[in-house]
Amino acid sequence: MAEAAAAELPPVLPDSVLLQVLALLPLRDRLRAARWDPPEPAPGPASSRPGPGTDRLPPPRRVCRRWQRLALDRTVWRHVDLSPHRISSQTLWHLVRRRLRDSLRTLRVQGALRSGDKRRLLSPALLAALGERCPHLRRLCLADTDLRPLPYKSLPASLTALELSHCEIPSAWFCGALPQLQHLVIRDVPAFSDRHLLNVSSQSRLKTLSLWGTYRLTDMGVQHAAPHLGDLEHLVLRHCVIGDSAVGVIGRHMKQLRFLEIGSAGSLTSAGLACLVTLQRLEMLGLDLCDKISLGAVIALCRALPQLRKLKLGGARFEDEVVDKIQASLLHCSFSHDP
Repeated sequence: MAEAAAAELPPVLPDSVLLQVLALLPLRDRLRAARWDPPEPAPGPASSRPGPGTDRLPPPRRVCRRWQRLALDRTVWRHVDLSPHRISSQTLWHLVRRRLRDSLRTLRVQGALRSGDKRRLLSPALLAALGERCPHLRRLCLADTDLRPLPYKSLPASLTALELSHCEIPSAWFCGALPQLQHLVIRDVPAFSDRHLLNVSSQSRLKTLSLWGTYRLTDMGVQHAAPHLGDLEHLVLRHCVIGDSAVGVIGRHMKQLRFLEIGSAGSLTSAGLACLVTLQRLEMLGLDLCDKISLGAVIALCRALPQLRKLKLGGARFEDEVVDKIQASLLHCSFSHDP
């Protein structure tokens, strides 16, 4: 019986299934499957060589020809996450030259900014090679990276999404280099300021803007940038010190918004919150309550937004009776709270 069942099973998995499995593997295993070779020396100073503690990539291994062919398939290298590894500039050069191709759509890279390591991971030459080898790269995510030596224009022009987390950026960044940029996410980048926001907003037709921990951003910066942000559909302002005047221009200029999240909003009051009534396309609203914002003002705003489907409140604890009252008042949308 067992022999008959085994005879009905295919001898090997089809290529389409194996490609999906390989695409989910961590970088180490993908390189092993591709019979990875030692990287060639890259141009640059000796300081770019891996130092002690660097997460080295795997040594060469032999695999069968079919496995190697599948591991080198374009679909396997469509989304590449290097962030779990502390790679060197030399290794990144090797990947750009030997593995990353025109099928690449997403690339995640992590530097060593918070470790105190002064070695440079990225250079204008490396980014130029990345843009040439991977002309369809759409999303670039950089973490813990010192970008001050890099001109903004050195980033691949094909990018539609850019994410920066715990990075150092120069004051002259975001000036006219990424004509296709639509999605910008900034997390804990202290240098991001009013000037940066104005630069990027006046050069790109952003659909998504997510700012977390950008303490240098002010109401004045939002006011100057808002006229250029009329196409925004998704806006997050978390741990940014903004108030009524900034929210007022959001309601005046960003009427395409479908997702809005404002947290730890400084001097925002119930009066300023009422300015958001013009956002008639809004589907999700997230707010952190404070002493200056009443629950009644939030409910009144939500009732005036016909497309609203989800309300999320933070910064306060609610008794069960209050939660029931909110849900009974907002029958057209769901409610959740995160104290």
